[in-house]
Amino acid sequence: MAASDIPKPAYAHNMRAIGHSDQGGRPDAVQVMVNKGHAYVSHLFSNGFSVIDVRDPKNPKTVGYYPCPANTWNLHCQTHDDLLLVVHAKNMWAQPELADERNYYKGKTDFHAQSEAKGERNWSAGMAVYDISKPAAPKQIGFLPIDGGGIHRIWYVGGRWAYASALIEGFSDYIFITIDMADPAHPREAGRFWLPGMNLAAGEKTNWPTENGRYGCHHGVVHGDIAYCAWRDANLVVVDVKDREHPKLITHKSWSPPFQGGTHNCLPLPDRDLLLVLDEAVLDKMEDGMKPIWVFDNRVPSNPVSISTFPLATDTDYLEVGGHYGPHNVYENRPDAFVSSKTIFTTYQNAGVRVFDIGNEYQPKEIGAFVAAPPTKLIDPRPNRPLVLHSADVFVDKAGLVYTTEFSVGLYILEFNG
Repeated sequence: MAASDIPKPAYAHNMRAIGHSDQGGRPDAVQVMVNKGHAYVSHLFSNGFSVIDVRDPKNPKTVGYYPCPANTWNLHCQTHDDLLLVVHAKNMWAQPELADERNYYKGKTDFHAQSEAKGERNWSAGMAVYDISKPAAPKQIGFLPIDGGGIHRIWYVGGRWAYASALIEGFSDYIFITIDMADPAHPREAGRFWLPGMNLAAGEKTNWPTENGRYGCHHGVVHGDIAYCAWRDANLVVVDVKDREHPKLITHKSWSPPFQGGTHNCLPLPDRDLLLVLDEAVLDKMEDGMKPIWVFDNRVPSNPVSISTFPLATDTDYLEVGGHYGPHNVYENRPDAFVSSKTIFTTYQNAGVRVFDIGNEYQPKEIGAFVAAPPTKLIDPRPNRPLVLHSADVFVDKAGLVYTTEFSVGLYILEFNG
């Protein structure tokens, strides 16, 4: 869809849409990676992933859809050079008890009972590896199986090591794993890290300070030999991965309670000794409280100290808009794309894409925004969901073009003029 055909945004500041794709009629989109002029987009409800040719960003073209096995999610993906890594996990939204998303985010489902006895699981669990040397035609070359619910999110920026969150049989929730990619056709799990109390199979007892929360790893972003892990309601967990087969704790920082947790992304900014930590808004109209993006002084990785938070949007009363309002994702400074320790791109769900200047780390300020027109219909099959925007992920390429996804309206390509 060319710019002239794109619906007028609900709000825009220093940003404009130059292209849009409904992803071949599957407009539900979560994570997006851009590699060799192609966007790889994972689906939330269409159960697979799509490839969109974005070499002409004003006229993106869907060139492929790759369905996943039955009862399975391909919720997240990573690309680098000639490789695409795609998660396989149990489709959580297909479980009847999770039609009410509170049950997912409040831990009111049996995460450790992955079920169905071995051999009887009806979903695919693990990580698929694709060769994308021909970017429009991914070819699967390998698979890492997981004994349990599967993998949620991966961090991979090339080289021998990948990192993921995995729901493994016997654990109470997702843990952090390291993956040896020396032979991409035969990836292997190398090491595991979990917080004490999570290994139920080993007799550990849960000891969380909240009864209705998720003590599980969302994912980690790795810089050097340190993994900065978002651990949902356990918040920030910093892990030493110098020995990839034996990760060990550096520090665990928790602010839930009094805050509500939901920690989703961690972004180290090593050239400035800063660390950003994003708490995800997971319930409608801030029912789960205000979720900040925290700025930490990270001069001492064993003792990061919060020094500020990002401001909330002021252009509209987004609580009245309905749905989820607050942070979801931050662009993670991928080394093969755009990298900045000053200009930060985020998604705020019903408040769209937000861009911040943290040149003064004590006073982050918003310098750009794009709130797409709301969907005309929902792809989300869950009952009683409001017909509002839900901006999910954001990617920024080397040229500074911004790619953002939404749960029901597909992929937008934006210019930032700030």
